[in-house]
Amino acid sequence: MEPASEHSRIQLADRTVSLTWLREYAIAAAPLFTRAKAEVGHALCLCRRPALRLVIRCTRTGRYHVAGWPGEGEKHDTGCPFHKLAPGLSGRDGYSTQAIRETDDGVSIRLGTALARPLSIPQRCDPAEDETRERRSRRTVGLLGLLHWLWEGAQLNAWLPRFRQRTWRMCHSQLCLQLAGCTVNGQDLGDVLYLVPPFSQATAATNSAALEAFQARLGRHGDTERRALVLGQIKEIATTPYGFAYRLAHQRTPLYARAALHERAAHSYPRAFSQTAAAHGAVRVALFVVERSPKGYLTVVDLAAMLTTEHYIPADSSHEVVMADALTSCRRAFVKPIRYDSTDAVLPDFVLTDTDPHQYVEVYGIHGRGTYDRRKRTKQEFYQRQGRLLIEWDTAHPLPTLTHPSRS
Repeated sequence: MEPASEHSRIQLADRTVSLTWLREYAIAAAPLFTRAKAEVGHALCLCRRPALRLVIRCTRTGRYHVAGWPGEGEKHDTGCPFHKLAPGLSGRDGYSTQAIRETDDGVSIRLGTALARPLSIPQRCDPAEDETRERRSRRTVGLLGLLHWLWEGAQLNAWLPRFRQRTWRMCHSQLCLQLAGCTVNGQDLGDVLYLVPPFSQATAATNSAALEAFQARLGRHGDTERRALVLGQIKEIATTPYGFAYRLAHQRTPLYARAALHERAAHSYPRAFSQTAAAHGAVRVALFVVERSPKGYLTVVDLAAMLTTEHYIPADSSHEVVMADALTSCRRAFVKPIRYDSTDAVLPDFVLTDTDPHQYVEVYGIHGRGTYDRRKRTKQEFYQRQGRLLIEWDTAHPLPTLTHPSRS
């Protein structure tokens, strides 16, 4: 469990419990959830005074959980699991309510990639074509947008000084919570997304059986070809006689892709596939759209890849990996704003949340390119108008001082 939830206190009706207990014993706490929803209408987060509202949700399987109240994330303490950056600091703000709809019942996402294909309709040569067209309208979420939604909702783009490390096991635990109560194109996200579980000898057989059951749901069912999603960390990319094999951390079964698809992915996400980032200890996380081949293999028909640090903090370049690692070493509390599918949003590279007001961090790693220099000036002028304190690092020079003022 991510340490952020260890000390979070939640009030349900007239009882106060820890968020950790509530998540672990959600089934036993069902009567308490029911009473709070009937008597009060919501739960309360006690990270601040006065307490802040939390939405009480129930999945289709009858499992209750709490979620942040829409529009109130920035009011929570920066160390609270329900804290979110102010509006304008996330690519999610650019979507219409058709793309991401949040209600008391959960979150409904309209994904631009179809996960069920009628066999009577010819398959397109480029499965990303429709997604690109729809994504521009902001009425649907692309694969990268869904990956970023999962990461941001699980707070994996945030870091606090009390964190000692973040492993895939911790990521898996947080992401599982994010899957609860979410539907994608009308289907429960937990049913159509296989989140690669952390490997251990004790759970190897269980994990293998879960993967086999997931694969069995794919393929032809009546007149429909079913696809699904796989989320995991790319450990190795190997060539095969027909293309490439993506070998994922914690999973023996590889995912296979045609050479053309891999080349397109490397072009679309060059930083995630660069050797420079790997030299800095960076990690590649990917969300795959997969189908089952006639011989039973998992084949990739589309993917989105994201570069992260070894602690799974997203980064847009190898230079940002260096900065994120430096901020972590200096025991700073910070958040990495993420773009979702947006390419034109003005977002800082990092936001330091242990200062009041929050401080922005910008990393300048490209020199002599006119478009980059103009965008740099635009961002600087934007921050100046907002009166924001700014730490800037030109990668041609040493890192600036990053130690918190109280510890310098």
